[in-house]
Amino acid sequence: MTMGRGTAAKAPGSEPPHPGGNAGPDAPVLRRLAALKTMSVTELKGEWRTLFGAAAPNNSRPFLELRLAWRIQELTYGGPSRDTARMLDTLADEVEGNEVRARIVADPRRPIAGTRMIREWNGVEHAVTVLRDGFEFEGRRYKSLSAIARAITGTRWNGWRFFGLRGIRRDDR
Repeated sequence: MTMGRGTAAKAPGSEPPHPGGNAGPDAPVLRRLAALKTMSVTELKGEWRTLFGAAAPNNSRPFLELRLAWRIQELTYGGPSRDTARMLDTLADEVEGNEVRARIVADPRRPIAGTRMIREWNGVEHAVTVLRDGFEFEGRRYKSLSAIARAITGTRWNGWRFFGLRGIRRDDR
């Protein structure tokens, strides 16, 4: 393998398939996705009935193509995880005004209520207490860690990153 200046060696198969190239195991899926562009709206609606087992909800070609492409990939590669599907359902309920338990919707990075976090900034220690529905800092309640980070630094920060919580999941604790 020859490489020019500034190019790095890539493992075989690490690049996405190129049009007309060998897509390996993805070739049948890619062919089905490409075929959607050549189908009439009537054919797209027939494909909808096959993949969803029901009549298409509308005649919008862009909608049908996009949703069918998603469904083909979902059936081939799998859909969202059970936890993701549950979170999406819960968020949809919240948007629609249905009663939702806040505990379910809460960010999984959020520490358990009662946790006390200490962050040093410019030589001064700042303590934040995690509440059930927010945070307490210097006797005031805040809805977000970002608001507290801004109060401490005077600039915009991602609160999760400022307090070192970015990427921590409840399962990892």
